[in-house]
Amino acid sequence: MPGLALADERVEHFSGKPAETLEQAVANLSEYNRKLEALLEGELSPQEMGQVHELTYTLENALEKINADLAALADTLEEVHIASETQDVEGVRQHGEVYLAESRKIID
Repeated sequence: MPGLALADERVEHFSGKPAETLEQAVANLSEYNRKLEALLEGELSPQEMGQVHELTYTLENALEKINADLAALADTLEEVHIASETQDVEGVRQHGEVYLAESRKIID
């Protein structure tokens, strides 16, 4: 069947580009999405399929970092929410500043 690796075929694994920071993860996601898009616009020969396979490692690294950091960002926003419910002005300012600084790493 096309697309299935036979037991005696080895699929090469790659480490992909690292995503140590949220900024790096977002940059890698953007860059490698463009690469994937370009590949999808053409014929997907075995060589191109190999390129898709290789670039997915970088995309996976980027998404893993983004998901982890966005989960932490949601926790920070919850701190803002709780502080606002209890009229904790200092808590809103403190957690709000952290939330905004982190969220600006992914949006303007």
